[in-house]
This record gives sequence, structure tokens and C-alpha cells, in this order.
Amino acid sequence: MLSTKNLSPKQLAFYTALALSLPVSILLYIIEQRWLLASASFFVLLVGGYALISFVLHKFIYRKIKLIYKLIYQTKATKREKMYYKYILPKKSIDEVADDVEAWAQENQKKMEQLKANEAFRREFLQNLSHEFKTPIFAIQSYVDTLLQEDSDDPALRKKFLQKAAKNIERLTGLLNDLDEISRLERGELILNKTNFVIQDLLKDAFESISIHAEANNIRFNIKKGCDTPVVVHADKEKIRQVVINLLENAIRYGKKNGTIKAGIYITDDKRILVEISDDGIGIPEEYLSRIFERFYRTDKGRSMYVGGSGLGLAICKHIIEAHDQTIHIRSTPGVGTTVGFTLHAKKD
Repeated sequence: MLSTKNLSPKQLAFYTALALSLPVSILLYIIEQRWLLASASFFVLLVGGYALISFVLHKFIYRKIKLIYKLIYQTKATKREKMYYKYILPKKSIDEVADDVEAWAQENQKKMEQLKANEAFRREFLQNLSHEFKTPIFAIQSYVDTLLQEDSDDPALRKKFLQKAAKNIERLTGLLNDLDEISRLERGELILNKTNFVIQDLLKDAFESISIHAEANNIRFNIKKGCDTPVVVHADKEKIRQVVINLLENAIRYGKKNGTIKAGIYITDDKRILVEISDDGIGIPEEYLSRIFERFYRTDKGRSMYVGGSGLGLAICKHIIEAHDQTIHIRSTPGVGTTVGFTLHAKKD
């Protein structure tokens, strides 16, 4: 059976003219019983039909198809493209053109979905950003207004309000610094100064530097058994220290009282070292895990602005680790705890 899927315009015109001329010629022969007249009419109808159908296809249908292709590519045709439109394009079948248009439509649908997702992310980001800025600004404003309107000469009250205002100014400054840093990271302006160092020493030093925050809830830190053998990694020590401190602060912030933060160091292969920091705190519901590294993203339960933090810490960690061409991941169970792991390059000679 003849397949019409890949017919060229000329073939389509020929078979269409043949389908028209053959029955007419047969009918004429049956009526007139003159095979010469029937043969002549068959030839004339075949040639004339072929010429007419080819003309219609090329001058009307394919002119419309060319306009569709120009719309698809959305560019002014170059000389090479004009040559393509004139000589190559007409050789395509209608089915091939339909496939091209369908592929173009699917690609545009994906772009539209991505644009919608980006727009939703932009709106959410701006809303969160506005909220993060308004909170300390309104607090500072309220304390200053109170001091301006307060007639009391109580120095203790003034000091209390000024301390609270200073704390919010500190938070605002930290937020601006984090925004500036994440902007530089996203622009690819981070310059890494990679050296070899023992990751266990960095973990201990990092916790020691923020241990005052852990003392309030009596949270301890230790390295898991079997992971205390010194492991040398190759990375930017200060940037990794920043990542570790951020993860430890989160573990302290959302950990339970009298809890424990544990670190694990694993040699995955000759090239990579896996570092994991685990807490036994409130945990994170599974539906939030896929977005936890987004800027300003906060879960509905437990991890709110009242606990502290700018909401940019994990996003900064992600950018720093990815700048090392490594990966960072998180797993968590509500009521059990959270583990954040990242990989680093092994020691380089």
C-alpha cells in the first residue's frame, strides 16, 4: 500500500492528478468506446492536473508554510535561509512540517512553563525579601519612636530599647551582607584559594567558635566513631569553614535541648570525601526538602524568622559547594533530625 507520509509536493501532485484523470478516462472510454480519445483525455488531465496542483501547492500552501517557519524562527531571513525556504523547504512533506510545528509548540510550552515558574519564584522572592527587611526596620522604628516620645529619664529603659534597636540593626546588616555575598556567588565572582587541610580539625574549630550558642541548650558536638582518623581535603578552607559554621548554627538553632550534633567523614572514592553534619532536632517535612536551598525559603513548621537567621545561609552554602564543583544534599525526618551532607575533593599532591 502506498504510504503518503513522506511524499514530496511533486509526488503528491502527480498521484492526485492520476487519481483524478484515471477514473475520468475510464468513464469516457465506457461511454464513447474510443480508446484513443480516452488515452488523450487521460494524458491531458494527468498533465494539466499535475501542473495545476503543483502550482497550488507551491504558490499557496507552501507560501503559508514558509510564513509559519519564519514565525517559528522569529528572525529576519539571511540569504542562506532564503535559499533554504526557496529550494529545500518545499521538499518537505506536510507530515514533516506538522512534526516540526508540533516540536516547536512543545518547546514553546516548556519555555512558557519555565517562565511561569520563574515569575512565581520572583514574586515569592520579592515578597520574602520585603518581609525580611520590614521586620527589623519596623522594630527599629518602633524603638526609636518610643524613645523620642518617652518622657521618662530612666537610663535602664533607654539602654534596653537601644540594645534592641542595635540587635535589629545588626540583623539588617547581616541580611545585606548575605545578599551581597549570594549576588557575587551567582555572578561567578567567587575566587577560591584551595589548599590541603584536615577536615576534622576544621569541624572542631568551627564548633568551638560558636559553642557559646550551643551552651544555652546544652547541645554537644562530636565526630562519629570510625570517622576520627584525619582526612585531608583540597578546598578553600575559609569558604568551607563558612559552610560548616552555617550548618552547625542551623543544627544548634533547630536542635533539641541536651541534644547532640554529629559529624561524619567518609572516603567515597579516590577523588571525593563526603562530609555530613547531623542533628537530632525537629526535622523537616519531606514536602519542603526540594526547596530548602532556595533563598529565603522557610518551612511552615518550626523554622521561622523568630528562630533567627537571614534565610540565605543554605543558599550560600549551596553556591560555595557548587563553586568547588561538588554537591550538597539534605535528608530529614520530622521529630528525628536532619542531616546535611556535601562532598569535597580529596587531598591533592
